[in-house]
Amino acid sequence: MVTAPDSRLPGSMRALTLRAPGQPLVLDTLPVPTPTANDVLVKVLACGVCRTDLHILDGDLPAHAPGIVPGHEVVGRVVALGSAVTRFRIGDRVGIPWLGGTCGHCSYCADEHENLCDTPVFTGYDRPGGFAEYTLADARFCFALPASYDDVHAAPLLCAGLIGYRAYRLSGVSGRMRLGLYGFGAAAHILCQLAVAQGQEVYAFVRAGDEQSRAFALQLGACWAGPSDALPPEELDAALIFAPVGPLVPAALRATRKGGVVVCAGIHMSDIPSFEYALLWGERSVRSVANLTREDGDAFFALMERHPVTTHVVPFALDQANEAMAALRAGTIDGAAVLVP
Repeated sequence: MVTAPDSRLPGSMRALTLRAPGQPLVLDTLPVPTPTANDVLVKVLACGVCRTDLHILDGDLPAHAPGIVPGHEVVGRVVALGSAVTRFRIGDRVGIPWLGGTCGHCSYCADEHENLCDTPVFTGYDRPGGFAEYTLADARFCFALPASYDDVHAAPLLCAGLIGYRAYRLSGVSGRMRLGLYGFGAAAHILCQLAVAQGQEVYAFVRAGDEQSRAFALQLGACWAGPSDALPPEELDAALIFAPVGPLVPAALRATRKGGVVVCAGIHMSDIPSFEYALLWGERSVRSVANLTREDGDAFFALMERHPVTTHVVPFALDQANEAMAALRAGTIDGAAVLVP
């Protein structure tokens, strides 16, 4: 292990652990981990709070590692390196995303679809994440971050931004298009700005009666914003669903033109109700997003340099994580919640 010559790493750190699904996070004292060959040890500067974290806490996703430290939108400073790390140096600022490792040899990895790896490793789910003062990450899956974003505002880019971007790419974006965004939270508020900057017409769909989110979407450049059960004034070329609500799939199909696509961008969704085939007929298609690739990240962060967005954040201290989770669950945050150790 290589550390900064003048640094003394503490022996212990504060970290939030999930003892069991459905229980609140517990602030624990844990040993500061030691990097293995391909790891970087980072001092966490900020960590975004994602809806996937909420799905893990609430038991919507099956538990992988009891006592896990959640958090996968991690911005940190490298304080120690494993012996095989060459991509980063001590003192570099890095971003740690959801995809924390792959096998590298299954058919999906071999076919450049590492996001579909048969045995993936996910940050904050399989290996400890960023709801802590320090965390480890495989340097091969970390990103260098644009210097134009400070730590707190960079954090949401690492999942909300990346997954939104992958969903956008899977929509087949080409030229000017009418793009629907269902669920105007962390991902949609980033993608809305990017899509508008690229000349797209953005139609935002929010929960009925949520005037705060409706106004927020219009403020960020959406040409229309309304309730998710309403039809937009024009047919959509593509609809991206970020809310984990199955009934939005037929609603989005109903709003999408023939030949259009509906992309389900979340890792979890409630059951999709049956719907008449006429909604799918006309060569409409429905597809999902699964994780991300390192290529997605490199392309996205390069795009963020050319088309800067403003991430709207609500900071919380580490010991306020359960409050942040409650606010996310209640839908009272415009933009993204971010923990700052």
